[in-house]
Amino acid sequence: MNAPRHLHHVSEKALSQEGPMLFQLRTDNHIKNHDRLEEGIRADLESVLTSGLLERLRRVEVYLQDVNAHKGGIDKRCAIEAHLAGHQPVAVSNEAVNVNEAVSGALDKLARALEHTLGRLQDRGGRSSMSGEPT
Repeated sequence: MNAPRHLHHVSEKALSQEGPMLFQLRTDNHIKNHDRLEEGIRADLESVLTSGLLERLRRVEVYLQDVNAHKGGIDKRCAIEAHLAGHQPVAVSNEAVNVNEAVSGALDKLARALEHTLGRLQDRGGRSSMSGEPT
């Protein structure tokens, strides 16, 4: 996944003090990055993903972009790249009229993509999915 061309602010923080996961938020020069925005997205990520998924993530990169700048419309884009230990990154994106909706949609897509990816891997071994349901 390519990062936005003109990054306004990049911020990196561990999701939890105990785990090795790195959370990185990048915004273009049309979206103001601030601690509250970062903390809100991180909290939403933690609430959407199961603890089993969170434990397997090593790095999450969130890119926020205002596609049309001042023109308006469905122009806010949220792209998320999640790095699982020992696996290829999983990337999703969503566009919406505002940042909150773009992030929410991208997080929902990320949860489904991670469940699908890990469920597929576990199907090969005949084990349960990350949700705990038999495969």
